[in-house]
Amino acid sequence: MEMDKISLNPDMMRVKELFAPNYTLAWKFLEAFEWPWTILPEIGNIVQKIAAELDPTQYNILENNVFIHKSASIAPSAHIGKSVIIGADTEVRHCAFIRENAIISGGTVVGNSTELKNVILFDKVQVPHFNYVGDSILGYKSHLGAGAITSNVKSDKTLVTVHYEGQKIETGLKKFGAILGDHVEVGCNSVLNPGSVIGSGTAVYPLSSVRGFVPADSIYKKQGVITPRR
Repeated sequence: MEMDKISLNPDMMRVKELFAPNYTLAWKFLEAFEWPWTILPEIGNIVQKIAAELDPTQYNILENNVFIHKSASIAPSAHIGKSVIIGADTEVRHCAFIRENAIISGGTVVGNSTELKNVILFDKVQVPHFNYVGDSILGYKSHLGAGAITSNVKSDKTLVTVHYEGQKIETGLKKFGAILGDHVEVGCNSVLNPGSVIGSGTAVYPLSSVRGFVPADSIYKKQGVITPRR
């Protein structure tokens, strides 16, 4: 693997290395976790904990444990399922499909025909065009290009592992899409395979198939070719 002067360390995958603090409604609950994939089964519970602390004068409270900030813009054709929090100044566009267990923080864009399920989107995330994001966490100001998706279940239905330096880190999860650190850019029509972890500040080329850990501040050109950002 081409890794020009990139020093790999598994600590790069820890929660506090991937995300700067306080850029999500969920941060006070996330910082207690060491590894980000251990958060995924707890997202529904975290929704309830956040909801208990929300200011009812700032949020519209709907049935099915849905909480929408009064400054958010929700298209009439968007579907919002259950256990969902939508933060301030967020834009949910036409035909967005938010299924369940979603924490969508402030200033985020959820675009046309984008589907979300069991996710945390930090502040100012953009998933604006034809994206699928399932069982995943997207850090502050991360962005998925048009058609980029997280694949959250392996084709053989076995438990998801994180590929790191020729090793496989067991997660114990059947459903685990991708973890993106802050300021990650993913090119159009890319697929983030189950168990992908991408460090902050990294860019992924369009049409990529990503698997395993990609370190921070790098450029993912194709499988096996990762270089530092200049």
